[in-house]
Amino acid sequence: MMDILKVLTDEFKLKPFQVKNTVELLDEGNTIPFIARYRKEQTGELQDMVIRDLSNRLTYLRNLESRKEEVIRLIDEQGKLTDELKNDILISDTLQRIDDLYRPFRPKRRTRATIAKEKGLEPLSDIIWSQVLDGEEFKRAIANFIDEEKEVNNEDEALAGAMDIIAEIVSDDADNREFIKKIINNKGILTTEAVDKEEKTVYEMYYDYKEPVKSMANHRILAINRGEKDKKLKVSLDMDGVDLAELLIEKLRKDKNKDSFIYIQRAVEDGYKRLLFPSLEREIRNNLTERAEEEAIKVFALNLKPLIMQPPIKGKNVMAIDPGFRTGCKVAVVDETGKMMDFTTVYPTEPQNKVEETKAKLKELINKYNVDLIAIGNGTASRETEMVVAEMLREIDREVSYIIVSEAGASIYSASEVGIKEFPDLDVSIRGAVSIGRRLQDPMAELVKIEPRHIGVGQYQHDLNQGKLDEALTGVVEDCVNTVGVDLNTASPSLLKYVAGVSTRVANSLVKAREEKGKFSNRKELLKVKGLGEKTFIQCAGFLRIPDGDNPLDNTGVHPESYEVAEKLLKMNYTKGEIEKISEELNVGVLTLEDIIKELERPGRDPRDEMPKPILRQDVLKIEDLKEGMELNGTIRNVVDFGAFVDIGVKEDGLVHISQLSNKFIKHPKEVVKVGDVVKVRIIEVDMERGRIALSMKEV
Repeated sequence: MMDILKVLTDEFKLKPFQVKNTVELLDEGNTIPFIARYRKEQTGELQDMVIRDLSNRLTYLRNLESRKEEVIRLIDEQGKLTDELKNDILISDTLQRIDDLYRPFRPKRRTRATIAKEKGLEPLSDIIWSQVLDGEEFKRAIANFIDEEKEVNNEDEALAGAMDIIAEIVSDDADNREFIKKIINNKGILTTEAVDKEEKTVYEMYYDYKEPVKSMANHRILAINRGEKDKKLKVSLDMDGVDLAELLIEKLRKDKNKDSFIYIQRAVEDGYKRLLFPSLEREIRNNLTERAEEEAIKVFALNLKPLIMQPPIKGKNVMAIDPGFRTGCKVAVVDETGKMMDFTTVYPTEPQNKVEETKAKLKELINKYNVDLIAIGNGTASRETEMVVAEMLREIDREVSYIIVSEAGASIYSASEVGIKEFPDLDVSIRGAVSIGRRLQDPMAELVKIEPRHIGVGQYQHDLNQGKLDEALTGVVEDCVNTVGVDLNTASPSLLKYVAGVSTRVANSLVKAREEKGKFSNRKELLKVKGLGEKTFIQCAGFLRIPDGDNPLDNTGVHPESYEVAEKLLKMNYTKGEIEKISEELNVGVLTLEDIIKELERPGRDPRDEMPKPILRQDVLKIEDLKEGMELNGTIRNVVDFGAFVDIGVKEDGLVHISQLSNKFIKHPKEVVKVGDVVKVRIIEVDMERGRIALSMKEV
């Protein structure tokens, strides 16, 4: 059996104790945020993302071992398990290899081969395959299988049935599949063509396109898949002159001088064309898709984290505008706590063009509610609305700035159960405006109300495996929420459910308890909440903060299990050079002690405050204002395989192609930038007709 701990140690390049302890902690039911934050000594300070990846790989390897046992049992029950086959299964390192080995023994629907076996032609297929008979002996053997009762009326029908059996055996053989698969992966060409060459679509670059399988870029795989799904592209896997059937025949090393060879050749060619190649084409394309999806999900996760971790803008009254054309722009004013103060609808854009009326209404709301900031959603009519807002700001005495805010998922929130519960009497579109304003004030608290995949910071998110995407993105949100910590007395159920160990049911119980008893005074009171037992308390307590509570430690990341250590530490005089000595004296790990000291030095700290601050604007740029060579500050809005999109304050985001991100070679944009980064860019090309802006971050 596979030594799973050793495999994990080698693959992750970790020390054996790190893997052993982490696996034990996971098996005990501890959450990943808890392990990463409060069990650093055991894990050797592994980051949450590493623990998450290790956990996923552990699950795969355990499933692999379980599948091996199952396949061995199933083949053994058929009486066909040999020592060689059992060993092949045991040393398999992928589920695909195990499935290939099991393929010949898997119960099948009726195929041409099974029908031939029913006619008693399997012994004839053995005679042909073994090549033990030749000449007249071979001819007499064929004649023995003619049986009208079994619907084998002549030699041709007997040979055809036998060849069907051989074709299936050859195509089901795991080594044959592996042999052909390697050649396809190395020499195969993915070819695409248009369903309708005259039709204009976004897939035109793939209307006559070829690329080797081995060099297919992930984003192109997903684009081609979508084009095929939309019935705009026809996709095939070609071998560019390589005769795989001939190579397979050569691999089988059969005697070409025997009379039976011609039938083996025909059977192999038929099996390859009818069974093996179509099966492998599906498998290889599935593998390409899986690889592309995994990378896309990773990029999505990397983009989501900095978006959620954007620093909150505290103590500001915000006017939020959800732009639109025909139905107007929805406006909502929220105070510094996120409470909605007022709302209205204005019509500054086509077709109404009520610009002056809009400006007058916005000025009125600014003065009435002392608005400090304006958040404008980045959807339809965003830049047209921005032009009016910028013009209006030039006409007032009060200093007010604006910022373009991603409105991805705002409409989902508006119609969600959470949105309806928060604002049962508000129109759906006004709820969207409120969400835009609040996500400027506290991005995390607002974005957790939306399913992560709807936040829109990736590519092809609707084409990806939704289960895997949700799992990965939920993990990112959990890591972010637990890194920051949550105010137990103000957090919504949507935020609380991402705290380590807290389920949706427990999150609702916490809010209900808060409503019934008033504010929590200390963390110990968590144990009185219905459904929150000792095990959940251990997982969640360190991440739940209580400002102004009975115990100042309750407003820190110090876990209650370490309060005694923290209190002793507060009474000691020490220097940082004495950490190891104090660690021994207090009987606590050095890493845990260092974390306690950090928390005591900055109680209630918010790690998001150390992130780049958003760019606030008071005026607007037009694409016509841009010139080659101009340098501007911008905000990274999205990171994809081929580059990064940057908001530089005009209608369209500019693209920094991967080749323009750095003076040194990089494999992926994520090596250089992440969503939310404020960067300096240089304009290298402006395409007015298509509204495209090419940018560079290279030093000159």
